Amino acid sequence: MVIMGIDPGIATIGYGVITYEAGRFGVVDYGAVTTKAGMKLSDRLRNIYEDIHILIERFHPDAFAVEELFFNTNVTTGIAVAHGRGVIVLAASVQNLPIYEYTPLQVKQSVAGYGRADKAQVQRMVKSLLGLSAVPKPDDTADALAIAICHAYSSGYQTLTKTEGI
Repeated sequence: MVIMGIDPGIATIGYGVITYEAGRFGVVDYGAVTTKAGMKLSDRLRNIYEDIHILIERFHPDAFAVEELFFNTNVTTGIAVAHGRGVIVLAASVQNLPIYEYTPLQVKQSVAGYGRADKAQVQRMVKSLLGLSAVPKPDDTADALAIAICHAYSSGYQTLTKTEGI
């Protein structure tokens, strides 16, 4: 199974593409989609949509996992990020991908075994689980890989492929 994990944002959107077969992980690719500060929101959203669309076409994921948003202070930033998340989900929906959403607590619980794990703990577990030589940077990329790992553990199937009925 090929899983694309997305850490939504407006300036930096982390993505991670992994495989999960028979309980084993493989890393396909990871990185970040970025938009420049000062751009009109509509231009940033179009760029995010186009870049995510291209990534989906490149990697043909079987599942698309995205983090749900949680904001506790800056509502203005939260609204812009919510717009970004919306076009990210739209890019997956337009390509008929099954979309799975996970809270930050679910991701931390799944990857680190503790829902209140700090960012460094989650990053170390991502590095370990995926056999990487270093923690992926920027942080948004490590978060996206964690979201993909969370989906792998939450999916309930380890060896099925798209042609077998997922």
